[in-house]
Amino acid sequence: MVGRQHTAAVVADVFDRMAWRDTYAQSAGLRELAEELLTHHAHAADLLADTFLAAYQLTGPRVREPADMAPSRLINRHIVNALVETPEFTGLRRETAGDPYAAALAVLAQAPALRELLDRSRDSGDDAARTTGAAGASDLAEAPAAGGTAGAPPPTATPRPQTSQAPASAAPASQAAGGAARTAAEAVPGARAAARTSVARAAEAVRGEATLMRAWGVTPGELERMPFDRRARLAERLRTGRLARWAELIGRFREMADAERARKLESATGELVGVTLGDDLSRVIPSELAHLGLPELRAVFAVRYAAGELMLYDSRTEQSSGRGAVIACVDTSHSMYEAGPGGVTREAWAKACALALLDQARHERRDFVGILFSAADKLRVFRFPADRPADPAEVLDFAESFLGGGTSYQAPLTAAAGLLADEFDETARARGDIVILTDDECAVTAEWRRDWDDARRRLGFRLFGLAVGAPDAAGSGSVLEALCDDLRSVEDLSDVHAAAGLFRSI
Repeated sequence: MVGRQHTAAVVADVFDRMAWRDTYAQSAGLRELAEELLTHHAHAADLLADTFLAAYQLTGPRVREPADMAPSRLINRHIVNALVETPEFTGLRRETAGDPYAAALAVLAQAPALRELLDRSRDSGDDAARTTGAAGASDLAEAPAAGGTAGAPPPTATPRPQTSQAPASAAPASQAAGGAARTAAEAVPGARAAARTSVARAAEAVRGEATLMRAWGVTPGELERMPFDRRARLAERLRTGRLARWAELIGRFREMADAERARKLESATGELVGVTLGDDLSRVIPSELAHLGLPELRAVFAVRYAAGELMLYDSRTEQSSGRGAVIACVDTSHSMYEAGPGGVTREAWAKACALALLDQARHERRDFVGILFSAADKLRVFRFPADRPADPAEVLDFAESFLGGGTSYQAPLTAAAGLLADEFDETARARGDIVILTDDECAVTAEWRRDWDDARRRLGFRLFGLAVGAPDAAGSGSVLEALCDDLRSVEDLSDVHAAAGLFRSI
């Protein structure tokens, strides 16, 4: 008896098929691609499903044997088999396995190659059907559960009546299936070469988007929880937004900040200044540890440990970091458009630094506030409380907003001090940190300076200054020098390490 003939080239369970149906329903791109291909290729939707499942399945995809396939789907089987046999396919699956969005992105990235391969097979499709002869009629009995189409459910299968002639017909049907398989291979010339190019392109697209997400601080966990359409909109916005070309710079800033945090933890014990007594085994001096090597002195060590009288290295630690909010005041006046070495604009450098400060605050479980400023009447405040995840869309709003105009220090710094005062009144947290990133020099009034000094004494905050591409703003006798506890000048805008000390201090 002839075995069941499947319409799906990739073996998949019910959960994999559900993932495909759900993803197809959510992805306008997949539906548009299927609609386009179906105008010329009747079984293109099944090919898209197979391509998706091959990339999505957690275990390596298993492609059905030609004899198990419906003759009309042998073209699909040949194309999918060419894809999964490429050396690049393993690398693609590292990015897409178990991630329906990434698998859908891989399908869309391979659309040009799939379209080309189907077009090559179009004229030969009728020849393949003729080669199968009577076996071509087996399409009427194809199993709908094996794959189905991406759109509407497939037609109900019509069972073939069994007769005493069935065993005798198996051999001709098998021969016909073999002939159809050969015809399918012949109908898609150059399939393997096209498949390698297609898979490599898909892997590059998926990896590129993953890199973009990481650069903007979107974690894999956030992506898994994000609805499909929202993730698609976020990806499109990241690719096309004002700062899209600076994703690599933003990523380098975040990596540098991570490294500086690690250095801060490694040196947390501070400078060694002498010997003291205690029970901290991590600071026991070598002569005390030597007692453990002598059986008769181990009891003495235990007694001194219990009494907290072991000799320990003593150290002087650096001043502890602030506990209040981290506030980044970013200048968005017209001059911040100016580019430095490598074409990096002052705005891009300042925004990348501010996003790394957002990471710093979250790592320390502190609130973060981004303040964009320019002229005295232009100010935008973005709050990112520590007790809830930072919404990627809000982070992008902060990064992409630009006010234009002149520059005023008083407006953003007054707003920052007010936010820290509110935080202190509500939570009693003091010692916040304010960072101002600017490329301009402007005056402040004596009255404002008195109020500022009063607020600093009451709240104990620090002000860090970064003069971005404008060394004069950080020069001797400048307003920034008078206001800031720590002032740095950044001239090479391609160098993220110019701000490294900032992340060790905050």
